[in-house]
Amino acid sequence: MERAGAQQAGPQGRISPQALCRAIREDVIRGVHRPGSRLTEESMAARYGVSRVPVREALRTLEAEGFVRSRPYVGIVVVELDDAEAEDLLEVRALLEPLGAGRAALRRTPEQLGRLKELVSLGRAAIEDGRPDELARLNSRFHEVIAAASGSRTLSRLVTQLSRKIAWVYSVDLPRRAQDSWREHEEIVAAVERGDPEAARAVAARHIAAARSAYRRRLPGPADDRS
Repeated sequence: MERAGAQQAGPQGRISPQALCRAIREDVIRGVHRPGSRLTEESMAARYGVSRVPVREALRTLEAEGFVRSRPYVGIVVVELDDAEAEDLLEVRALLEPLGAGRAALRRTPEQLGRLKELVSLGRAAIEDGRPDELARLNSRFHEVIAAASGSRTLSRLVTQLSRKIAWVYSVDLPRRAQDSWREHEEIVAAVERGDPEAARAVAARHIAAARSAYRRRLPGPADDRS
């Protein structure tokens, strides 16, 4: 599960446009590219070992996803995660993911269950070994597999799109939430393995509510409770 990035890029042009977009996105989430920093085609091409054409395509995709924006006379800059947007993302997630977990308890395949267990093990190991940079990616993948196990392609697509931004929200509060979050993941997997849709929905809902509460606690002032 290695991350494609500057260190993995080989001869110019080797990395695919999709892998390049993923690498830049993950570096934004991890804080390698800070909010407000300017991303030029030339500097990105040099960093990731590619030509400027796939960089241009990747930046367009990331702008559509809301990770970067074009500013007049400046160019492409990394946006700052807005607290109101984070709240909105978590609220939407609270509606979608318990539904997916409940369906996954009834429809998951043995392969999907095995993958979920593997991801929980990887998450636990990353915490124990002091590798927090890996957790946002593993968290995203965990929720994407749950959505895929629901058997709904529509739900899976929505959660995959959502998880890219949720990873950004999640990365802000990793030190506080990491242990609890992966314990909750383990509880979701246990309910899915038992084939208990009610328990899976309930545990997933509690997991998302806890993440939302943790995000609110990190805010400097009173949180705007819009739920």
